[in-house]
Amino acid sequence: MADGHMPAFRRLFGRVAGVVLVLAALAVLVALGTWQMQRLQWKEALIGAIAERRSAPAVPLEQIEAMAAAGGDIDYRTVHASGIYDHGRERHFFATHEGRTGFYVFTPLMLADARALFVNRGFVPFEKKDSSKRSEGLVAGKVTVNGLARPKLSGKPSSLVPDNDPAKNIFYWKDLGAMANSTGISSDRVVPFFIDADAAPNPGGLPVGGVTQFDLPNNHLQYALTWYGLAAALVAVSGVFVYRRRR
Repeated sequence: MADGHMPAFRRLFGRVAGVVLVLAALAVLVALGTWQMQRLQWKEALIGAIAERRSAPAVPLEQIEAMAAAGGDIDYRTVHASGIYDHGRERHFFATHEGRTGFYVFTPLMLADARALFVNRGFVPFEKKDSSKRSEGLVAGKVTVNGLARPKLSGKPSSLVPDNDPAKNIFYWKDLGAMANSTGISSDRVVPFFIDADAAPNPGGLPVGGVTQFDLPNNHLQYALTWYGLAAALVAVSGVFVYRRRR
């Protein structure tokens, strides 16, 4: 190629490369916006499903167990179960409630078939961790618990979450297996999910039930508009640049 043709070739190559980069960036921005719109539809459907489940009549524990065994989604489904609380084996999950630091009390509900169902009875403040300081709430005899089924976690939700400390009876994530093992209950005698008890008051006011959290963040529309806005800005800037070059 003659030396005189090199500047023209470089200009052409630069323009083609610029167009390719702009189109690639535009495709990425539009794809991200579209993905967020799809996430928005999924999140809205999930929120709607949770609301529908929460308002449904409570069903017997056996029905939720059958659903779980079949691979169904049991999360937030209303359920009731009867048994006797084993308060001496309650486990404590570190939590906050209405600005106070304390624990969720997970107590094994011993069923008629000798299995244990761990029930999140609710919140107690830090200074009430010792059950002897809230003896009125240690209900005796057979009880019926109404609440929401919650699946067990397959592992620690994040590396930022501290490790559980079964020796001190402090759990930072809901490890059903570790909770059961630390009480001496055999794993084959444990119902493979939790129940969050409803807000029915306990004697003495503790634990405070109904602590299930439903605040699912839903910022996907905002994110989608951000990506689409960046794509529109890229088109506008590119258009102005091309217009000025032609002038």
